[in-house]
Amino acid sequence: MAGGPLRYDLPMHGPGGRLEAIWIKRARRGPMDAAEAAELVAGDGIQGNADRGGRRHVTILGAEAWGDAEAELGAEVDPSGRRANLLVRGMDLRECRGRVLAVGDTRIHVLGETRPCPRMDEAHPGLMQALDPEWRAGVFGQVVEGGTIRVGDAVRWAGELPLPQLGRPA
Repeated sequence: MAGGPLRYDLPMHGPGGRLEAIWIKRARRGPMDAAEAAELVAGDGIQGNADRGGRRHVTILGAEAWGDAEAELGAEVDPSGRRANLLVRGMDLRECRGRVLAVGDTRIHVLGETRPCPRMDEAHPGLMQALDPEWRAGVFGQVVEGGTIRVGDAVRWAGELPLPQLGRPA
């Protein structure tokens, strides 16, 4: 992991939120299976998830941002169609690059915005465009402290870390 130690001395922003849903993708482009609990593995991602390692260990969607996209569409859409791993409520995920999100006892270093892709329109026509503004499609990050997470776990900001440098070392 690049950067320094986790900083827990930073102020928490707001009262925090709650983990509303967990989805695990069993195969690339495969279905998203709902789960009541999952094991996050530091440096790897969600145990049993098809997409592990790399920069995107976990993808996270905000329930309120999803609701804004649904309102724009004028339709209710199953949030599993976004293909994110976690749905959180009560957390503003906009512009949170570099921050550490605590989900239960685990920690996820947010590395960036998850950009909507044409696959979103397979879930509902126009969803890609509705998810485009204000980080509505959610964020992605790396697991820096693993453990078991469960639907209903508390979610809060737990500090920040420097962003890893991309590209080749000098």
